[in-house]
Amino acid sequence: MLNLWSWRDAQGGSHVGVSDGPLLDQVLDLSAVESGLHSVNGLWQVHGGGEALSTFLRDALGSTRERVALRPETLSLPVDLTECWAAGVTYQMSRDARVEETQGGEDFYRKVYEAERPELFFKSPGSRVVGPYGEVGLRQDSTWQIPEPELTLIVDPDGHLFGYTAGNDMSCRDIEGENPLYLPQAKIYHHSAAVGPCIALADTLDAADLEISLQIQRRERIVFAGSVNTRMMRRTPDELIRYLRRAWPMTGWTALMTGTAVVPPADFTLEPGDTIDIAISGIGHLVTQARRITSDWASVPQ
Repeated sequence: MLNLWSWRDAQGGSHVGVSDGPLLDQVLDLSAVESGLHSVNGLWQVHGGGEALSTFLRDALGSTRERVALRPETLSLPVDLTECWAAGVTYQMSRDARVEETQGGEDFYRKVYEAERPELFFKSPGSRVVGPYGEVGLRQDSTWQIPEPELTLIVDPDGHLFGYTAGNDMSCRDIEGENPLYLPQAKIYHHSAAVGPCIALADTLDAADLEISLQIQRRERIVFAGSVNTRMMRRTPDELIRYLRRAWPMTGWTALMTGTAVVPPADFTLEPGDTIDIAISGIGHLVTQARRITSDWASVPQ
C-alpha cells in the first residue's frame, strides 16, 4: 500500500511524503524527488490520482533516497480540506444504538438502514476539522458525548475517491436522541470532526476488509476499547460518494466519514482530557484529546 503524509518542519514549512504502509519512520519527502511538491493538492495537480500517481510514488520509493522519521506532533491534516461530510446508520450496531437512544423516532433509524438512499449530513467546514494530536470539542449543553471511529473517504476536487483515512465523528447522543431534528446540533459544533494521520491511496488498500478500533484513555487508564471490521458496513464508498455528488458539486477536497459500529455503552460519556485513539489497519492511529468548548476557545486549525 501507499500512504501519503503531510507535516510541518520547525520553520513552519509544509511537506508531503510517501511511505510503503503506515510507517512514520520510513517516509520519503517528495520535495527531494521533485522540486515544488509540498502538499497532497500539489501532488494531485501534477500527477493526478489513480494508477498514474501510484506508479510515480512506487518509482520514487524504489530509489535510494534517504527516508525521514516523522515525529507525531509535527503531523498536519493529510490534505487541505474544503469540507467534511458524514454518513449515518451504515452498520447494524449503529442502527441499534440510535434506536436505543431515540425518544419516539425509532422508525427513522430502522428505515434508513434498509433504504436505498443513505443518511448523509454536513459535518464541518474544512477550517474546523482537527488533525492528528489536536483537540476535539465537548459541548457545554450535553451530558452524553462519544467519539465515533470511522473509515473516512478523501474525495478529490473532481469528485473521485482519492484515498482513505481515519475519522472521528464526535456525537452528542442525548441531543440527537431527544429529537432526530436536533441532529445538526448533536453533530456540528466547534472541532467536532478529526481526520488523519495519513491518506492510504484508494487503489492500494482494500477498504472492504479493514479493522477499526477505538481506545479511550482517562488519567492513564483505559476506560473503553472496541473494534469492528468494515466487512460489516452495509454501504460502499462508491455508493456514498455517488449520492453526495447528486446535487453537490465538489469545489475542493472533501472528507466523507462512512459511519461507525463501535459505540461505547449508554453509561459512558467523554470527559475533558480524555485521549481518543482511533486505529485503522493500513492507515495508522488518529490520536486526539477532548476539550470542553468555552467562549474563549475560538481558534481553528491552520
